[in-house]
Amino acid sequence: MNRLIWPLPALLVWALAWLCFGVLQSWAPWWGALGAALLVGLAGSLLGATWWRRLMMALGFPLSWLVVSAGAVPAWLWLLPLAVMLLVYPLNAWRDAPVFPTPTGALDGLSDRIALPEGARVLDAGSGLGDGLMALHRAWPQARVHGVEWSWPLRWASALRCPWATVRRGDLWQVDWGDYALVYLFQRPESMSRAAVKSLGEMRAGSWLVSLNFPIPDATPVHVATLADGREVYAYQAPLAEVDHASVEDDEVAGMLPLRTPGIQVNGQNLYPRKGRPGGRRRSH
Repeated sequence: MNRLIWPLPALLVWALAWLCFGVLQSWAPWWGALGAALLVGLAGSLLGATWWRRLMMALGFPLSWLVVSAGAVPAWLWLLPLAVMLLVYPLNAWRDAPVFPTPTGALDGLSDRIALPEGARVLDAGSGLGDGLMALHRAWPQARVHGVEWSWPLRWASALRCPWATVRRGDLWQVDWGDYALVYLFQRPESMSRAAVKSLGEMRAGSWLVSLNFPIPDATPVHVATLADGREVYAYQAPLAEVDHASVEDDEVAGMLPLRTPGIQVNGQNLYPRKGRPGGRRRSH
């Protein structure tokens, strides 16, 4: 279940609970069908990766059953929230973090540690509603702030809230991070190894990768700041690891060479010193 892209696990658990309820109520008393469906939802929720996902998976069926059974709305009306969710949170963005705003002042004080020149380009990778853009502008008012966001509504919202920033619709994993002096992320733990690989392959030496709340596995930050709510901000300076250019073989298909131990290949180069993928052990086949 944890291998599925969120919120697919929740949708599957809700669907199974409703299927169980629909099948059982044709021959069992309603309370028996309801109890069985609740057990299905509760059992399925135990497979959630985090506590808040488990809570959402467990509460989906009972809350929907209460509304539908009360006759407050027709059953088809539940498609409207799903349509809104898909509009705000498109399928392509399901691997990225949900919309959690950056706290006001989360990056305050980082300019004392990270000095950016006038006109330096900084990127909020996944700008959401624009709170990260505001934090970047507040910390480095002399910089040119850019944002990239896959959701059309969120992209428009962040552009309206931050008219001084350049916000465009796009995939944060497809944008070239090498164009920026600093890249800011507020993602999820599972995304940080991917961010490390992208940083190693694209970011110029001396540029900065800043992450709120989630560190990069197996990498030591240059600076760590603790916010009032206990969350931490991690600042890393590129390169995160050394690149052994002498080990790169001449090949017509650069970047598609077979993965060799140790290291991981990005843009046709072996990145050291890790023996496996950044942030995890190499899978055995």
